[in-house]
Amino acid sequence: MLRRILAQHRRQKASSSELPRQEAAQPISLSLSSNLQENLETIKTLLGNSHDLLTRSFFIGNTQHSCAVVCIDGLANSAMVHEQILANIQLMISTAEKTVPDDPEEILSLLFEEVLSVIEIKKESDFQSMLDCVLSGDTALLIDGTNQVIVIDSKGWATRAVEEPAAEGLVRGPRDGFTESIRDNTVRIRRRVKDYHLRFDGSIVGERSKTDLVVAYIDNIVDKELLDEVKRRLATIDIDEVEESGFIEQWIEDDFLSPFPQIHSTERPDKVAASLFQGRIAILLDGTPVVLILPVTFGLFLHSPEDYYERWIVGTLARLLRYIASFLAVFSPSFYIALVTFHPGLIPSDLAFSIAATRDGVPFPAFLEAILMVTTMELLQEAGLRLPKPLGQTVGIVGGLVIGDAAVSAGIVSPVMVIVVALTAIASFAIPSYQLAIAFRMIRFFAMFTAAVFGVYGVILSFIVIMIHLSNLTSIGYPYLSPFAPQMPRDWKDLILRAPITFLRKRPKALHTQDETRMRTGDQS
Repeated sequence: MLRRILAQHRRQKASSSELPRQEAAQPISLSLSSNLQENLETIKTLLGNSHDLLTRSFFIGNTQHSCAVVCIDGLANSAMVHEQILANIQLMISTAEKTVPDDPEEILSLLFEEVLSVIEIKKESDFQSMLDCVLSGDTALLIDGTNQVIVIDSKGWATRAVEEPAAEGLVRGPRDGFTESIRDNTVRIRRRVKDYHLRFDGSIVGERSKTDLVVAYIDNIVDKELLDEVKRRLATIDIDEVEESGFIEQWIEDDFLSPFPQIHSTERPDKVAASLFQGRIAILLDGTPVVLILPVTFGLFLHSPEDYYERWIVGTLARLLRYIASFLAVFSPSFYIALVTFHPGLIPSDLAFSIAATRDGVPFPAFLEAILMVTTMELLQEAGLRLPKPLGQTVGIVGGLVIGDAAVSAGIVSPVMVIVVALTAIASFAIPSYQLAIAFRMIRFFAMFTAAVFGVYGVILSFIVIMIHLSNLTSIGYPYLSPFAPQMPRDWKDLILRAPITFLRKRPKALHTQDETRMRTGDQS
């Protein structure tokens, strides 16, 4: 059944770009009229005479040539519209030595070439292109007697102040994060990557939302085949709205049935910049601070930018702890179930007697006991995320203490089970990637089930199944377990261990970068 679902999913993605759109999503094919009033009426009709639609008609200088500006209240910068467009036209033309021409086409050329002192300015001749710009925050200048319109960049909506990402805090490192403005986000990257080979390729996704999307990469580093594949997958996106980068991630990932994330997401500009220098690609979407990084490997989700900001021995220790935490987060409850239910002889005698004494009177087998406590822990974590931040932290800590103590006092669970679940929760919090932590939360239940059926052999079986799945998983066609499978010993020095900076002279081999060398001094190794 899963094979049929996969085959159907691949056929849909392959043919999505060829599917005809519904009639409601057909583009507007109307051309502009040379009559100003007709154009204004058409704009009001197309936008439904919307309350936030602003229009202002006026005469150019002391002449009788009428024109109008059209913009959206809140999206366009009203001060700029007044100072750079309205006032500029009136003042510069009225004080100009040359007279205003009689031909509307010549007036349009005069305004376009000499009067409007704006960097981003262009001409359009159809309602579709003009309204797409107006709905993105630009201002349209229409002149009576011509079927062309001048579109002026006047974007100026309110944006959130730059803050440190709450989910990716560091002890040492930059404190800024991405915002919901795609232009602010490209600026954050430009500040860190002052390389003229840095490219921002823009496009629009969403038939109705028309969301701005940017693909960022360093042109003389990135693998061209990777870049072409990413752009090909993005071109297949055929959906009405794209509200968040998660839409993009789910559309272009390799295996939608896998619980493991195949594209990394972050709100940290320093992490994106470091990824670009390695030869990866970043995808930015307007309206969200979450930027996608691809391709990725399993090890990348256990890395933190702080690993490189501290000395190598500190970074290595932190990574080792994260790998240990990953194992504990997945297999701690399953080992408890297996040992208590099937293999108590593997437990030291004193500890086995102690565990047996604490379980005296517990009405549930170890599997149900673990399911009950792990599910309660998941509910507390989810409640802590959805509640306001100060209240959420209180619920997570106090709720865990109160429920655990009450469950032990009532004889529902044993104290050892509470300790195991607490260890599992702490290990989950040590994982730097929330995406990977979510995957581990799902896999944990699978490991618990196999442990309840087969004991320790079930735990080993679940580990083997997970490793087989990871070895077959890819991220945009690149091996997920690289550099272990396939083996690339050169990259091992920056995987579980973090070698000194002077040893990291090459970019990851798995990325097939055009320029493999990142450090050109000293011996090349």
